[in-house]
Formats: sequence, C-alpha cells, structure tokens
Amino acid sequence: MAMDQDPQDLDYHWHLSGSDTEVACTELEFSLMRCFEAFGRWQTECLASVGGIAATGPENALLHLVRMNDRAKSIKELARLTNRDDIPNIQYSMRKLVGEGFVSKQGSGRTGVTYQATEKGKQVTDDYSSIRQRLLIEQIKSLPEFDQRLKDASQSLNILAGIYEEVSRIAATHRR
Repeated sequence: MAMDQDPQDLDYHWHLSGSDTEVACTELEFSLMRCFEAFGRWQTECLASVGGIAATGPENALLHLVRMNDRAKSIKELARLTNRDDIPNIQYSMRKLVGEGFVSKQGSGRTGVTYQATEKGKQVTDDYSSIRQRLLIEQIKSLPEFDQRLKDASQSLNILAGIYEEVSRIAATHRR
C-alpha cells in the first residue's frame, strides 16, 4: 500500500467476501490462520528451548494437557479437550512424547490406556511455563485492558467454534 493511500480505499470484497458480514468473517478467518501458525511456532520454539525436542504446536499442547491437574488422561479425553478427531495422529504424538520421556503410558487395551506426565515432563512443562510468563505474559500485561480483550476474544472464538461444528455437520449431511 502506498504511503499516501487511505486504508478506507482498499477493496476487501472478493468471492468469499461479498457483503460486510462476509468481509468481517473472512478477515477473522485469515487472522485465525495467521494466529494459529504464529502460536504453533511459539509453542515449538518455547518447548525446544526448555526440552530440546522438535515438537509441533499440537504435540506441545498435548503435553501440557496431559500435565493439566496432574491427572492421567486417555486419548479420548485428549481428543475432546483439543476438539480433534484424528485419533491416529494423537496416538503418534503421544508415542513421540513417551519416547522423549516426557509422558508415561499406563494400562492396556482399547479403553484402559492413559498418559501421565513424568518427572522429566513436569520439569519441562514448568520450565516452559516460566519462559511463557517471562516472554508472553509480561508483554500481555503491558497492554492496557488486554486481559478483558482476551476474555472477550476467547468467548467469541468458543461461540464461533460451535457454529463451525454445527455448519460442518450440516455440510457433511447434505453433501452430494
């Protein structure tokens, strides 16, 4: 954009954005994609700095969810907590975390397997939390009233997740 161009002069309309509501929705969707990718990079880099592991953002999330409340979790619980249905990928990630010594696997069979953070996993997640507080949370705290904006955004995104789930079911039901 030229320095003298007014942002109001930009055309946000295209095949996904014909109306003002479509423009707003499309802009949010692209913001979500950019935020998701940036969040994944942050998770990967932060975990690598404390754990020496090249894990993906979703693998990092699984590690922290396993650690949450220091209670063992099943694959089914992890899938529900992350709103994922790709069970084989979750299982692969859990094998990777077990292989790194961050998580242990208990039980056997289809329904009796749970995962829990090991002492090494607890140390890594504690170290991650410390870096997160120092780098991310301190920046957020420096922004006036940003806590409330985060709460509002979280509520809006949870509502939008429900809408996407419902329209996904509708689209799948009526697909030709």
